[in-house]
Parts: sequence; structure tokens; C-alpha cells
Amino acid sequence: MVFWVKKIIVFLLIVSTITACLTSCKSKNIVDKESIFSVVDFEKGFINDKNFDLEYPRPQFKRDNWFNLNGEWNFLFDDDNVGEKEKYFINFPCEKVINVPFTYETKLSGIGDESVHSAVWYNREFSLSSDDLNKELLLHFEGSDYYTKVWINGTFVGENKGGYHRFSFEISKYAKSGENDITVKVEDSLSTEQPRGKQRYRSESFSCWYVQTTGIWKTVWLEKASDKRLNHVKIITNYDAKSVKFEYDVNLSNSTLERYYCVVEAIISYEDKVITKSKINLNTEDNHLTVFLKNDGEFFEWSPETPNLYDVKFNLYCNDELCDSVGSYFGLRKISISGDKILLNNNPINLKMVLDQGYWKDSHLTPPSGQALLDDINTTFKYGYNGARKHQKIEDERYLYLCDKMGLLVWSEMANTFSFSTKSMSNFIDEWEKIVNQNYNHPSIITWVPFNESWGFSNLGKNVTQQNFANSIYLMTKALDPTRPVVTNDGWQQTMTDIITIHEYRHDAEELYNAYTDEDLEILNGKLAYSCNNKLLADGYEYNGQPVLMSEYGGISYYKETNEKGDWSYGGVKSEEEFINKFKELTETIGKIPYISGYCYTQITDVQQEMNGLLYENREPKFSEEGIKKIKEINDKMYSN
Repeated sequence: MVFWVKKIIVFLLIVSTITACLTSCKSKNIVDKESIFSVVDFEKGFINDKNFDLEYPRPQFKRDNWFNLNGEWNFLFDDDNVGEKEKYFINFPCEKVINVPFTYETKLSGIGDESVHSAVWYNREFSLSSDDLNKELLLHFEGSDYYTKVWINGTFVGENKGGYHRFSFEISKYAKSGENDITVKVEDSLSTEQPRGKQRYRSESFSCWYVQTTGIWKTVWLEKASDKRLNHVKIITNYDAKSVKFEYDVNLSNSTLERYYCVVEAIISYEDKVITKSKINLNTEDNHLTVFLKNDGEFFEWSPETPNLYDVKFNLYCNDELCDSVGSYFGLRKISISGDKILLNNNPINLKMVLDQGYWKDSHLTPPSGQALLDDINTTFKYGYNGARKHQKIEDERYLYLCDKMGLLVWSEMANTFSFSTKSMSNFIDEWEKIVNQNYNHPSIITWVPFNESWGFSNLGKNVTQQNFANSIYLMTKALDPTRPVVTNDGWQQTMTDIITIHEYRHDAEELYNAYTDEDLEILNGKLAYSCNNKLLADGYEYNGQPVLMSEYGGISYYKETNEKGDWSYGGVKSEEEFINKFKELTETIGKIPYISGYCYTQITDVQQEMNGLLYENREPKFSEEGIKKIKEINDKMYSN
């Protein structure tokens, strides 16, 4: 009898455990029995509202009906890569819960495991009403690193390769009324052939390479739209002509008849006042529309001092029926080069930038919130900078939106590979093209930077094949966007480039000045090695009178004894006073070098083991308020005459 009682107890315990596990998995899914879209109304948070929209994932192209899929997802590691064979997309095992969009390596994910895992799986449910199925459903991933596969209700939807660009799937045909299941698999590796930026390619972090980012690391969201809709609008401003051109990419059939009855209307306004309305029929071969912006002789330019934005609403009508409505904006500004000067709106501008790697202590590459992005921009201004070099990262698009709104200039830099091969070239080209097209409309971006310090090249200085690849990226970028300068390889061994950039970490001001003021300018002409035994120009290239910027300098490390100390820097000081003096000496010395017209200080925050920041990794200031004011005063005085 005792034996059978024990058997029954064990059986009940097993059943109870399984039930609890299933319940736990189920409870982590956020399910709304009504339409998930019906509770979201963004009319009040439209672009022309004076309050910043810190939640919408794609503020530059905005529809009302969307649903955020961030939050708790079921999660597991698949180090043996058996998930597809065992059909996890049909029966998802219950192991862990993760807080999307934070990767498993981070504290905010709820897991905090920094070891390398080659494959990870995600799963959750969401609810749809029958009305939701009357339109198409677009599933968007703002960023997932690196190779992503998606299933809806057990059916494969699609895949994507690349860690930094947005990608989307139309999932209506896979969805149903009621509860729906989404499963995601992401494969990642330490491969040097995939664009990884500052993510380490070893199992342990070292110098200025940090913990890897695996899986979903930006917002996942659903959008409801018509099958007849705008896929994208490229907004091309012409400052001199005071005009804007819209290039429409419309989701329609190729039927000439269907296009004949479709019209796109653009309503442009400024501060809620409609300036103009224009329409174009889509039955033409060229879906371009140019609109002139002068309103009673007035126009409103975008600059750091006056970050004016025009609002525009795009309405798509087919057979006189409104099929799609999208809110957007643009800035009327011009970035150009004349001789050795960078011009903004035809006037010389001196760039005073800070290097920003976009890492947070508890969330790594993922911003912990929209407010955190806003705080970082305000901090950048607080220290006296007018721009940020977003280093080896394609930042959350909300950051670019806030820069557009607040007037912060941005150098947009691609995450690099770390080896040169046919595969690495292909991976880079594919993703870089998508990123340039994705972020083209942001007026805050004034420069594209495909490569940094010859990363991804083994011998760019001398190897013609590698130089040809670098030049092909320069030319491709200029073809995609002829309106912005391109710095092909920031720092040294430069080939075709619109701006010459220098990386210099000497901390002796006199030595720094003497190195860059020699009469023959041998460094500038690529005759002398100057940094890491590299020449400024690749073999076969000459200085052609371009603007010159010190795009990395400083890296003066300082930390308080009460704060956790990192183990890598460019050299440090022991007091706030010593830092201010050193910062002043180096910055003012750069200003004395006649041909250098701007600079970028390394860097805004510490990052993991790297301690070169003006702030600690947790964003705690290293300096007193008085010290911060002194830093700002130094920057403010630069190029003030």
C-alpha cells in the first residue's frame, strides 16, 4: 500500500510540475482578448506635438495603428542547434523568460548571462480580433543580431541576415482571430566576417571590445495597414531652391489600371499651419513630386540653433477612398563642402563633437528607455558639443528623431567586420545599403562613415583590391545619397573621402602641436606614419584640399576612488583639476592648428572596461557642476571668432 501511495504522490507531483510550467509559460504572454490595436491612439502624440514621442519605434514614418510586442517572452538557449529539428516553433519548451528588447547578456533582460550562445529562441502570444484581419499586419524588427528566423502559428514566415537594420514581414496570411503564436530563432557567432562593431570576437572582453549582443536588441512591433499603402517615402530637400521632393514607394499591384485610380496627397505644415497641399497620380512612370516651400516669402531652415521641422502627412487614395495615411517630417538644410570648409546652409560650420558608442551599464547596446536617449542628448549639449559621432553602431531611430527635434548633428558610422573576404564584403554591402536608405530622411545626419581605422581590412594602406572595395563603398554611398559627405575610412589609410580625419591620442599638447604644424605637412600628405604606425592616406592617394577634422582625440581617463575602475584607457589623471587643465590644453591646441576645422572628443561615457568617458558607464558625472561648466566653456570658446 505504501508503495502505491508513493507512486500516486510522485505522479501528482509530476503533473503539478508540468501544469505549473505550462501555466508559467502562458502567463508570460501579454494577451488582449480585444483588438490589440484598438487601445492605441497616436493622434495626440503626432509629430507636430511639442512633446517628444519617446515610444513610437519609427517616428519618421508614423501610422496610428500599432502594437508594441516588447515585454516578457519565453526564451531558451539552443547551443546544440536542435530547435528546428525538434520543431520548437510548434511546441516551445519552457525554460526561461526574457524581457525583450534586452539581450540575454544584459541585466535588464532578466537573465544576465555574458557567455557565448550560438542560437537562442523566443516565443510569445498576442491576440487579434476579426477586424484586425481585414487589413494587412506588418511585423517589424528594429534590430536583431544576427541571423533571424520567424514563425507565426507554427508556419515559417521569413528570415533576415544582419544585426543593425530594420526588417519586416507581412503576416496576415499566417494570422487568425483570437490567440496567435510568434516564435523567433536568432543565430549569432563570434565571426569576424559579420558586421559587429565593438562587440567582442573572442569569448572574453578585451581593450575596447565589449560583451557581444545576441538576438533581439531593438523594439519588436506590429503595425496594421492597408494592402494598398506607402512602403516608404524618400524625402529630398533642396535648401537653395527652398523645395522638397518626395519619391514614393507604393505597395500596389503592377496593374496599370489600379495605379490609374490611385493618388498620393502630401500636406505640408509648419507649427500646425498648412503651407501647401500637392497631389500626384501614380499612373506616371516617375512617382516623384517636387514642392516649393516659400509661404509668403518665408521659409524655415533646420540648424543646431534653429532645428525647425516641417510636418508632412501623406494620404494615399485609391478610387477616391483613403487607403493609407502616414505622418512624417523633414528639415530644410544643406550640408556641403567648399574647399577646406564644411558648410551648413552655405555657411562654414566648425564641428565640436563627442564620440558616443551608445552603451548602457545594464542594457549594453539597447537603450533602457526613450528617456535615456533624451538624457544622453541633453548631456551632450550640457558639455558644449554640437554633434555626436555615433561610433560603430546604428542607433535606435528614436535617437535620430530626438536629434532632429533638438538640433544635434550626427556622424552615422557603420558597425565594421574584422576580416576581409568575399563573405565579409557581401555582408557589409547588403546591410550598409539598407541602413543608408533607412535613415536617409533624418536631417540631423550630416555625414556617413562606412569604416573606421581600416577595421575589416588586412592591408588597406597598400592592397589595391582592398582599396577598390573601400572606394566602391564610397561611390555606392554617394550614389544612394549625393547630399551628404562620406568619410570612407575614419582615422588613417584613407582612400576616396570627402573629409580627411585624424585620430590622435598624444596627451602632450606641445608635441601634438609640433606634429601637425610642420611646414611640409608630411603627415597630412601621407608621407609620415603618425598613429599606430599608420599613414594618414593609403598608398597612391594625395591630399586634395578637403576639410580636415581631428575626429578622435583626448581619451583622458579619470575616476573617483569610490567608483568602480575599468582596466583600459588612453592614459589618465588623478584629479578633476588635472583633467580640466589637460582637456583645455589639448582642445585649444587643436584649435591653433590652422587647417583643422573641427574635432571629436573621446568619449561621452565609460563603456564596460573602457574608462575614457566624461561620465561613468551608469551616467553618473565624473565632475562637479563647476567642472562641467568649465568643460562647456572651453568648447564654447572654440572657433568663436
